[in-house]
Amino acid sequence: MPSTNRPTRIGMIVPSSNTCLEPQTYRILDGRRDVTVHSTRIPVTRIALDDSSDKQFDSSVMRAAAELLATANVDVIAWNGTSGSWLGAAHDHALVKEITEATGIPATTSTLAYLAAFSAFKTERIGLFTPYTSDVNDAVISSYAREGIKTVDHRHLDLSDNESFARVTDEEMLPGSLELAGSHPDALVYLCTNLYGANITEEVEARTGVPVLDSVAVTLWHALKLAGAPLLDPKWGRLLS
Repeated sequence: MPSTNRPTRIGMIVPSSNTCLEPQTYRILDGRRDVTVHSTRIPVTRIALDDSSDKQFDSSVMRAAAELLATANVDVIAWNGTSGSWLGAAHDHALVKEITEATGIPATTSTLAYLAAFSAFKTERIGLFTPYTSDVNDAVISSYAREGIKTVDHRHLDLSDNESFARVTDEEMLPGSLELAGSHPDALVYLCTNLYGANITEEVEARTGVPVLDSVAVTLWHALKLAGAPLLDPKWGRLLS
């Protein structure tokens, strides 16, 4: 909890080419005065399985960004990116340990937020929707399997330019989402913090009965939990309220 009578401050490390998560986060917060969000960016432009892409997520870059956020006296720091979903959860556990040791502030990542949600809601079987290429999806599926999460079906849009992910429309996402829900997973996962999955969460849940976990909403949910702040409106995912 904040140490003084002020709003909870959430610090977010943002991929530089991401144009979704900041406006979407404020949209999800919907004018709440008890929470403020403070961002710093690191260079991320491309998602692929190669050394040049992986180097974007180097812990030294993340630590420097976290140290900047710490000067704003934030209550929690979140790496608001899903790279740990293919690099492996161990990568993100090590990252948050390094951030907390450097700043004294609790930390999380989008991947660890998902794992916390899967555990809290007893989610074991997911339908996976991403904007990524097929090989990235395969790596995510393998990584999740090591954490006991089975992907029963998945869809990918074969994109690798990170900026392009935010230009995917609701109309492009909805058919694949409904198909994935038809495989009867415990939850449908929109994996990417530059994808506007939260826009159609309420509709997909209403039409299919399948809970939806969107990356932006899940990361915010976990940051709020770590900060001891109230959670989200059910329309952003009924499990997160």
